[in-house]
Amino acid sequence: MTAVLYIGNRNYSSWSLRGWLLARLSGLNFDARLIPLSTAASKSEVHAVSPSGFLPCLRCGDAVIWDSLAIAEYLHEQFPTARIWPVDPVRRAHARSLCAEMHSGFAELRRAMPMDIRARKPGRSYSDAVAADVRRIERIWSDCRGRSGAEGAFLFGDWCGADCMFAPVATRFVTYGTRLNLAAQRYVEAVCAHKDVAEWIAAARVEPWLIDYDQAAAAGTAPVAEYRP
Repeated sequence: MTAVLYIGNRNYSSWSLRGWLLARLSGLNFDARLIPLSTAASKSEVHAVSPSGFLPCLRCGDAVIWDSLAIAEYLHEQFPTARIWPVDPVRRAHARSLCAEMHSGFAELRRAMPMDIRARKPGRSYSDAVAADVRRIERIWSDCRGRSGAEGAFLFGDWCGADCMFAPVATRFVTYGTRLNLAAQRYVEAVCAHKDVAEWIAAARVEPWLIDYDQAAAAGTAPVAEYRP
């Protein structure tokens, strides 16, 4: 049986990236089916496959999982040897706590720095709230790397679910030229060089859709995708 993971645009959909990385990490046999975002048909097409109307959504047999954290837990149960979470229970709890914080927090950063893998937008000024989000993420990464640096390049040594959840932030920091301490910067470089992230980035660069979030924000309108074959 082949599962289906419905995703949005690779260039813009941070949550789709998280779900896709988790599926790749698990070893699940799946097809990724892309539904372009911010088009006239997007809402109806997404609602046809996802009960919440959001992506990603994983359909695997009778299971329908439409939230990234739920996808992580489902895949962990189905593929326990894939090590989506660290084996040690204390480190596993730490990783899950960080993922829950990523899942529900950092709203100011999300609004001010939407994911746009192809773009380069350095030198912008940000509010104190955005700066606080950046510093919190920097502390998380630096702390994890300080604890696990001898075991590998990622948050808990080996690539795991926590890295999948923070990978879109790493791409944001590249897009916006965010200044980080050395440990955090090296982590960004390691994430972007990971084979699955690199594959996603390469695919994002050749997508034909353009969504100008800056223009939409300035106009106070919803972003609209342009198709540019």
